Amino acid sequence: MSGTQVPVLVLLHGLAGDSTVWDGLDPGSCWDGPCVAPDLPGHGRADPLRRYTFGALAAGIAGALEPGRPAVVLGHSLGGVVALALASGWFGVDVLAVGALGVKVSWTPEELAKAGALAAKPAKVFGSREEARGWAGKLAGLPAGAVTERDGGWRAAVDPRAFGVGRPDVAGMIGAARCPVILAAGEDDPMSGIGQLRALVPDPVALAGGHNVHVEAPEAVRPLVRRLAEVWNPARHRG
Repeated sequence: MSGTQVPVLVLLHGLAGDSTVWDGLDPGSCWDGPCVAPDLPGHGRADPLRRYTFGALAAGIAGALEPGRPAVVLGHSLGGVVALALASGWFGVDVLAVGALGVKVSWTPEELAKAGALAAKPAKVFGSREEARGWAGKLAGLPAGAVTERDGGWRAAVDPRAFGVGRPDVAGMIGAARCPVILAAGEDDPMSGIGQLRALVPDPVALAGGHNVHVEAPEAVRPLVRRLAEVWNPARHRG
């Protein structure tokens, strides 16, 4: 990496979301460089995959980034897992720091079975856009979600098969990362407890909010972005 080149900040959304969940963050207020927010494969406007694995998702994101440009990656939930996969260096992206926000590390057999059942069903098609937005929001844990007009109606803008991606080995991914990793979660996040994260890293970051804190209170996430900026190049940000 060039000693003066500022990396691109890559923002990755969670399962069933799309890039618009980051609209409130205003990266220019907390990041001194370029920023991109791609859709994960099978989400939003991105093409679906033949099979959903964390590696395949990471490869899809790697292919969408500027070749040779170093990156700092902040991902939410599934996007945080993809960020950790990219940090391994196995996908050709020079990742200098990773922030994983709201990553679910503890899964019950019932939760995995429910996700598998969603993955096995065809996408629900609705007669109105608003109905589809409500269903898409339910899938993403948001008031409303991204939709697309297809199959004679409206449906959530996510390939249902993505729900079958499975349980991530978060500890193993952190161990394989070739850069600093920051884990964070909302203080009221029922899916990602700070105590669970503390078992993986010594100093997880607690933010004021719930699972979708980047949507509910994006201003609470900006200090996390600034911390990532300090981590990738502390000399640049000292003082």
